[in-house]
Amino acid sequence: MGITYFKRFRMELDLSVELFEPPDRPNGYYLLEWEESLLSAHGRAKYESFRDELDSNVFPCLGDREGCHRLMREISKRAGFIEEATWLLGCQFPGQRKFDYCGTIQGLQDAQGTGSIQNLGVTRGHRNQGLGQLLLWHSLDGFRRAGIRVASLEVTAQNTGALRLYERLGFRNVKTVYKAIDVAYA
Repeated sequence: MGITYFKRFRMELDLSVELFEPPDRPNGYYLLEWEESLLSAHGRAKYESFRDELDSNVFPCLGDREGCHRLMREISKRAGFIEEATWLLGCQFPGQRKFDYCGTIQGLQDAQGTGSIQNLGVTRGHRNQGLGQLLLWHSLDGFRRAGIRVASLEVTAQNTGALRLYERLGFRNVKTVYKAIDVAYA
């Protein structure tokens, strides 16, 4: 057994000022507000978004289908769960019969009253279309409607694409933390 440390940044955004412009929703994509009946779909979108990504090493439950469903259940039952900041992204294109879930984001309010973004993820085949920014905008707007004035998130330092996005949208780094993970060596 050994321990690996992952460097992560805690970033914050002041919600009392104007948010960045809401991105357009591309044709064929749909935003779904939180409903308990969509819990399983959130878990599926979370798993498909994170299973082969760095964050599934940092948080092993993200690389496990049942772990994502369990995590989604736990998040939705927490006292600080903010329904208005929790969204699911789906898609269905002309000529396709199947509706697919392709993105998710959840919001919690922490003990200090800060809105905490949880697990913003977009599945691999739907990235680079502004969908993460779309989910993020709706989550931040949900925090504002719930009366929350500061939003935060954590991002792994090696996730440079996400880090650049958050900085471009006005988040600022307020703290560096290290997540320790036990790793078995063969």
